[in-house]
Amino acid sequence: MADDDVTTAALGPSPWGSRLLGPAGEQAGMQRIRVQVLLTVGLTVANLIGMALTTVLIAFVLPGPDTLTPDMVTLNFVAVPLVSLTALVVGFWWGTVFGLRTLYWSRDPDQIPTVPEQAATGAVPRKLVMMQALLWLGGLAVLTPLYARADPGFVPKLVLGIVFSAIVVCANSYLIAEFALRPITARVLEAAPSRPRRGLGVFGRTVVVWVLGTGMPVALLMVVAVMTLAGWHASGQRLAVVVLALGGATLVFGLLLMMLTLSAAVAPIRAVRTAMRRVEDGDLRVAVTVYDGTELGELQSGFNHMLTGLREREKMRDLFGRHVGHDVAAVALTRDPELGGTECEAAALFIDIIGSTTMTATRPASEVVAILNDFFSIVVDEVERCGGLINKFEGDAALAVFGTPAPHSDAAGAALVAARNIRRRLVYSDTEFDAGIGVAAGRVVAGNVGSDRRYEFTVIGDAVNEAARLCELAKNDDVRVLTSAATIAAAATREQIHWRLGESVTLRGRTRPTRLGRPRTADRIAGNSHAADSVGKYE
Repeated sequence: MADDDVTTAALGPSPWGSRLLGPAGEQAGMQRIRVQVLLTVGLTVANLIGMALTTVLIAFVLPGPDTLTPDMVTLNFVAVPLVSLTALVVGFWWGTVFGLRTLYWSRDPDQIPTVPEQAATGAVPRKLVMMQALLWLGGLAVLTPLYARADPGFVPKLVLGIVFSAIVVCANSYLIAEFALRPITARVLEAAPSRPRRGLGVFGRTVVVWVLGTGMPVALLMVVAVMTLAGWHASGQRLAVVVLALGGATLVFGLLLMMLTLSAAVAPIRAVRTAMRRVEDGDLRVAVTVYDGTELGELQSGFNHMLTGLREREKMRDLFGRHVGHDVAAVALTRDPELGGTECEAAALFIDIIGSTTMTATRPASEVVAILNDFFSIVVDEVERCGGLINKFEGDAALAVFGTPAPHSDAAGAALVAARNIRRRLVYSDTEFDAGIGVAAGRVVAGNVGSDRRYEFTVIGDAVNEAARLCELAKNDDVRVLTSAATIAAAATREQIHWRLGESVTLRGRTRPTRLGRPRTADRIAGNSHAADSVGKYE
């Protein structure tokens, strides 16, 4: 199976688990722009929300000196906006330039990232988080001395509010960056499937979510309580506000973060599940896009490796079946192979081209091969339609068996139907050759013959020999198809009516005469109107 035939099982319209990440066939340039926009917008919004959270904590929640006084107007409405705007502009410029330089290779859809580029791409989320942390700490370093000059009591409020918000922003920035970079991460993982995963992992993501949604609010409550016990000014009303605000944040944002994390974990699992359903339906061309840097990515990659093995196994099974016959292959795959055979009732059909020696001597080898392939295509088609097996190709001849290895309720009748239909197709097809056909039925021994290292399935018995001798005789017969009276008698009545008995002859190598059978006059070429119905009964 060619690699081009492999398709992608995706979650919805996108192989990366979200519509925001675009469709599978999107151009690399547009995809790169999409990723940059998601990174820029996502990180900017996260920082704006963090600044708003800081303002609410310092101005309304955390106990301490009041910041909303006339003396604080200059700091609140000049210094803080100026520092915040500077941090946003620097962060926007820094992150954009860093992202464009690091991910420049992804603009070319055919470019495979080098090892350094793979490492740099995998480190993008961590470096973006470090940038956010440095900017927040810079803001803290600038604003704390300014507010401390007005009142030292502002220092604890600023430190708690800014540090808390910085942790929330940095953690969210990491999750946003991982999400936005999924299409590019998929290309990195495709280029280096054995590359060690360096992400947080499922456990790490869960811990981050717990820290953000539960740990940080509870920790902040505990810090406020400790500082109050240590003598920090805090009224009962203000403590109640702190508890309500942080408790509400724990309920709302904790649930929201958990939903986002579960969505990130469910997306690759759902893609694998979708692919599994297609595999259950028999479609082995499916492949899952590996975009997750955690253990879930290893699950996606492992599923693809498993499918690769299944495709190779199916290819080998198909190739094996083409060489030995699908029935023989099925038996060989379900049983332990062993030498020897078993006796059973079967029918043999032997067919041989007339004048093949002259044809081989007077025509180019390539033309002879093409003629033989056309000939054998007809033979194989009709034999398999009637439930038979091509046991051997012998130059310009072929041996087909019915009733082994797969049992057949009317092996003799199926062989006779196949003989008549092959003859009909040879007459009406645009062929330059003719062939003799012999059919015989009886007890045979079928099994593996050879050695432990190399063997093949074969059929041995008087019926096979008789079919070969009848084929030789049929080459000089006007009808070109011969069988024996015993074979006709062994067939079902619906097939017997298409044959007539003739003279008795002693076949080469035999002592007892054999009464010959031929298709009836109306069936010599095309068979009568019941021939097609008979074929259907033996499929």
